[in-house]
Amino acid sequence: MEKLPYLVESQQLSQELIFELFKRADTLRKTPSRTLYGKVLATLFYEPSTRTRLSFETAMLRLGGQVVSTENAKEFSSAVKGESIEDTARIVGAYADCIVMRHYEDGAAKRAIAVSKKPVINAGDGRGQHPTQALLDLYTIYREIGRVENITVAMVGDLANGRTIRSLSYLLGKFKGIKIIFVCPQNLCVGNDIKEYLTRHNVKYSEETDLAKVLPTADIIYMTRIQKERMSEEDYKKSKGKYTLNMESLKLVKPNSRILHPLPHVEEIDFTIEAEENDKRIAYFRQAENGLYIRMAILEHLLG
Repeated sequence: MEKLPYLVESQQLSQELIFELFKRADTLRKTPSRTLYGKVLATLFYEPSTRTRLSFETAMLRLGGQVVSTENAKEFSSAVKGESIEDTARIVGAYADCIVMRHYEDGAAKRAIAVSKKPVINAGDGRGQHPTQALLDLYTIYREIGRVENITVAMVGDLANGRTIRSLSYLLGKFKGIKIIFVCPQNLCVGNDIKEYLTRHNVKYSEETDLAKVLPTADIIYMTRIQKERMSEEDYKKSKGKYTLNMESLKLVKPNSRILHPLPHVEEIDFTIEAEENDKRIAYFRQAENGLYIRMAILEHLLG
């Protein structure tokens, strides 16, 4: 199996590597490991993050490594003085063994990778991609329903700006029997780049506007928030609150289906805490926990 030099997009991940990472994540969940003792991870986040940043940092610490971090690199790094992404990557790469970077610009991770002598992991770049989120999403599907083939996935919400949607679509395109239903406001539909990719990989997809119609047919319901920070006020007002899962709509979801969300969620999820804790169909908190073990496996792969 070929070892990745970096991770910038979902297309890099072969089926063989995906299942190898799943297997390693399962092992790391049960058995402590110190395989990265003496290694240093740098986390550079130019956009806010809770789950991605903390799970990467926790993953490194649990593997015996150390972390240097800035949680707001846009304001608390030399970027505020005008330093380029390329120069930052060169400098940080001299201090650390691996860089995890989130940035507000599409393509920022590729710019860093072009100059860095150390592995770079894309933790989200603008409207671009978020490959480790897609991998943990797929891992969650695998753990929850026991397969990643022959499934119907409804992707709901802001599909124009959602990098998690883009990355997960690219991953799903590697497997057989996948059907994707895109459910979105008319002004926030999925891009042609994803549609063309799915067509090339013989993945069936359709577009719907009626969420209630879709819920009884989907094995996975992948909800996303409307990303106010990536659109005009007019577009936000058109789409805000258009799709919401609540206790009433939960009645339409099949008993063995799962509801995922990359989080944070806002008005598009309205369940009681009791339902979130006890209804097995609601899987997004388990999904977030899975991110720790998948990111441990990725760090081991790149640095071990």
